[in-house]
Amino acid sequence: MGRTSANAQVFQLKLDLRSGVPVYRQIIDKVRGGIAAGTLVAGDQLPTVRQLAVDLAINPNTVLRAYRELELGGTLETHQGTGTFISNKKIVRNSTERERQLSQLSGEFAARAGAAGFTVEELLECLSGLLPHQGQRR
Repeated sequence: MGRTSANAQVFQLKLDLRSGVPVYRQIIDKVRGGIAAGTLVAGDQLPTVRQLAVDLAINPNTVLRAYRELELGGTLETHQGTGTFISNKKIVRNSTERERQLSQLSGEFAARAGAAGFTVEELLECLSGLLPHQGQRR
């Protein structure tokens, strides 16, 4: 159904226990980030709750909470007896949810950048460099 465990090696999930972001939220963000980056694609199998908990040295209930939230949001599908997979459903969010999520991400990113000694102006300058320039294609 999905890619083999050899491809699972490509997607490494690392946590930052000092970031202040809850561990279950970091798992959710890493999975969504992997999908956005193309490291995880529809049909890819994720580690079992127990295996990921052992690998990350965290409570299995934390992994279960993250997987459940991702499943409720349509990002994951769990098939009894076979595992948890990246869903092939297109996730559609309403504008209010998109704005809330963008605000949350922006705040977290600005806080992390500030903790690393960067100003908001430096952050904006760097982000504007990621925009496609006129006449250029990405």
